[in-house]
Amino acid sequence: MLVIRRVEVQLALEQSSLWVSKSLTQSVQKHKSAPPLGVAAVSSNARPRDGNVLAVENTSKEMTANAPSTSSSGIEIDSNSSVAGGVEDVYGEDTATEDQFITPWTVSVASGYPLLRDPRYNKGLAFSDKERDAHFVRGLLPPVVIGQDLQVKKMMHNMRQYQVPLQRYMAMMDLQERNERLFYKLLIDNVEELLPVVYTPTVGEACQKYGSIFRQPQGLFISLKEKGKILEVLKNWPEKKIQVIVVTDGERILGLGDLGCQGMGIPVGKLSLYTALGGIRPSACLPVTIDVGTNNEQLLHDEFYIGLRRKRATGQEYAELMDEFMSAVKQNYGEKVLIQFEDFANHNAFDLLEKYGSTHLVFNDDIQGTASVVLAGLMAALNLVGGTLAEHRFLFLGAGEAGTGIAELIALEMSKQTGAPLEETRKKIWLVDSKGLIVRSRMDSLQHFKRPWAHEHEPVKNLLDAVKEQAELLQKEVVEAMASYNEKPVILALSNPTSQSECTAEEAYKWSQGRAIFASGSPFAPVEYNGKLYASGQANNAYIFPGFGLGLIISGAIRVHDDMLLAASEALATQVSQENLDNGLIYPPFANIRKISAHIAARVAAKAYELGTIVLRPGDPSTATKKSSRICRKLFKNHLQTLFGG
Repeated sequence: MLVIRRVEVQLALEQSSLWVSKSLTQSVQKHKSAPPLGVAAVSSNARPRDGNVLAVENTSKEMTANAPSTSSSGIEIDSNSSVAGGVEDVYGEDTATEDQFITPWTVSVASGYPLLRDPRYNKGLAFSDKERDAHFVRGLLPPVVIGQDLQVKKMMHNMRQYQVPLQRYMAMMDLQERNERLFYKLLIDNVEELLPVVYTPTVGEACQKYGSIFRQPQGLFISLKEKGKILEVLKNWPEKKIQVIVVTDGERILGLGDLGCQGMGIPVGKLSLYTALGGIRPSACLPVTIDVGTNNEQLLHDEFYIGLRRKRATGQEYAELMDEFMSAVKQNYGEKVLIQFEDFANHNAFDLLEKYGSTHLVFNDDIQGTASVVLAGLMAALNLVGGTLAEHRFLFLGAGEAGTGIAELIALEMSKQTGAPLEETRKKIWLVDSKGLIVRSRMDSLQHFKRPWAHEHEPVKNLLDAVKEQAELLQKEVVEAMASYNEKPVILALSNPTSQSECTAEEAYKWSQGRAIFASGSPFAPVEYNGKLYASGQANNAYIFPGFGLGLIISGAIRVHDDMLLAASEALATQVSQENLDNGLIYPPFANIRKISAHIAARVAAKAYELGTIVLRPGDPSTATKKSSRICRKLFKNHLQTLFGG
């Protein structure tokens, strides 16, 4: 094998309703190691106050039944608990701690013209006549009232008129800033068509041209100018209850290199998927770009560049800024906020993950997310090629963040399956970097993260020789050599965007006489070869990180463990149907991504509970019921899936 690198929420403003989606609830309950969940519904009435504000009110009396009560799942809820153990806002967020007494709550929402300019609550023409009167927007909209489904149909019609992908991207970003719920409804209902628009490959071009297309900020920009006052900068962000932060320093954006401050498109895109695919409330997501300069001369001389015009900070200056940022995040948002490192260069990515992995809830999608999605694909591929992971040999073109991260997770899974030491399972995996095969004779010159993969072997200078000795980047001869050794060679071309892919789907199928099992990081159109149509899979990290992050959040985890990544891989692999396999696909269709994310979240939450990496964990039998009840409410309050309705 060759590996190349909701709680459903509907806020109608006159009446606010909160549901719990049963899909993830049922999925978590299948795992005995995870605490059971309660399902409940809350409804509250809203009415205008002072002519310009809508107050949505409720009290603990309205939210709770006579105590003590028992939910359908058998969990005892004490008399001081609301449905989620505290005070619910309109998105289902609990504002009380586990042991706080419940108090009445009020949420104020602007009405009239400002309401139509607030993307969180604006519904456009979907406001009913009654709502227009209640919220002082009559006359501010055309008289027609249309439903959200028709809005979606109209937006997709308009979207398909654009021939240039970047125009579609800009149209989607404009919609997100105008009507948030319609943006997510559109993305959820058309995820296979729009995922390449809001994320790879189009987001790569958007980052390259970010300075030219920049209209308004969508996240926090923290530069060297803010050193010493990062905590103050974090407090400038309007949302106070952040659950997920995606942060980049822009040094290695996809396969495009150093884009400096213009890398902000990556955190924005990732967090859009956290909401659309994983159900995390958009107000709980914070995109951050750390601007320490750029070494991209073209950007430094670009009059439209929006970042610091200086060479990149390194060494102590860089480390001090990152340390201040990490400390400020923990101080401002607590230890359960998930910090996802995104598109850092190799020399920083591994160091940051190692440095903060024991003190913060951190996750590197380039290292760990890619590894998890690739491992899932390989586990599914075994149903086609036969054997176990340990019975195969793996060769990587590339030994950076993705390559070494994937290799390590494969070795961990082999060790788990066979009981063999990790040092032994690593020997079944070989990596090739820019200087050839990584072997022990090169040990002194290797970076620290490559050294575990330096095995005894004669030096090999190119990939073709490596393929032969182990049984453009991916040349025809390489694929043909693989096909000569394997009935069904597995080829994963992972580099993004599409223009950076090591080989195309057409090349893989043609050079292997249609026998390759192929998947790529960015999508390729179906390929016809010898009268047969081949639909290639997409090894996209979007399969993993939304569900993985959701699992961490609902479990209240405070650290990420490798076993959680293995659990996510196993969960994804089980979602590949026999029909998918019969069509040569080793990943399930993206059309089912919310169900897939819920399944992954359940497995990750169960594993976090099993490992004890959560704040609350059952103790002895005398206290188990009370603590399980608290965990149940914690899972509920952090909402399970979020779907924005009209």
